[in-house]
Amino acid sequence: MVTDEAATAPIRFVQLLADEQRWRLLQELARSDRKVSELTELVGKPQNLVSYHLASLRNAGVVSARRSSADRRDTYYRMDKRRCADLLCGVGPALQPGLRIDVVDPRTLDAHERRRRPSVLFLCTGNSSRSQMAEALLEHHSRGTIRAHSAGSHPKPLHPNAVRVMAERGIDISTRRSKHLDRFRQTRFDRVITLCDKVREICPQFPGATTVAAHWSMPDPAAEGETDETSYAAFSRTAEELESRIPFLIGELTLHTERRNVR
Repeated sequence: MVTDEAATAPIRFVQLLADEQRWRLLQELARSDRKVSELTELVGKPQNLVSYHLASLRNAGVVSARRSSADRRDTYYRMDKRRCADLLCGVGPALQPGLRIDVVDPRTLDAHERRRRPSVLFLCTGNSSRSQMAEALLEHHSRGTIRAHSAGSHPKPLHPNAVRVMAERGIDISTRRSKHLDRFRQTRFDRVITLCDKVREICPQFPGATTVAAHWSMPDPAAEGETDETSYAAFSRTAEELESRIPFLIGELTLHTERRNVR
């Protein structure tokens, strides 16, 4: 539950961001989900200070935490970009009504606004649910202007609930096949995103100076449900989380491509 005043008071949110250490932590979490040990190294501050600031960010509802599925002793921290965007958009009007920020949804941009198609590879263990869903959602919401691929370290057949949940969103993935990540080892991507904590530990290096690796710590929906109903609910939550992350990925890749085209 959000308990910090930043949840409702724009001035509290501005004060939250004004701290240099919290700002740096959010910058790192905007790039990738991270463990405390990684954040400590990245910002060059002791763990107790990092944990203190993470608690403030969590109380404000802009950062959440999730236990690692690779090592339950570890916790991954994630930035809620949608909530950050909403809070930032509320700061201007609170100061003066005319200072409203209109956020352009990158999914609405026309194809001609991107002269080069960026490419993304999503990785998980089985390539049977999370990565397949992410691949399909990215293709769908970018309207084909971003090339998306997926693979796994131990491929297994596509999960029927992944097919069902995506069909309800108007996307047919029933004919897709699982692939091993070795298939893409020599392929250049703009982003390689691991969705499974276990795969992150063994993710190979991919060629190309432009390749950026990021991690989205997401539980395996196939391991959550004991009945078909609870399994379906887990897959729905996975789709919802992916849909909350993907618009920001599209925006990031669009901006990156536009800057490169200008050079």
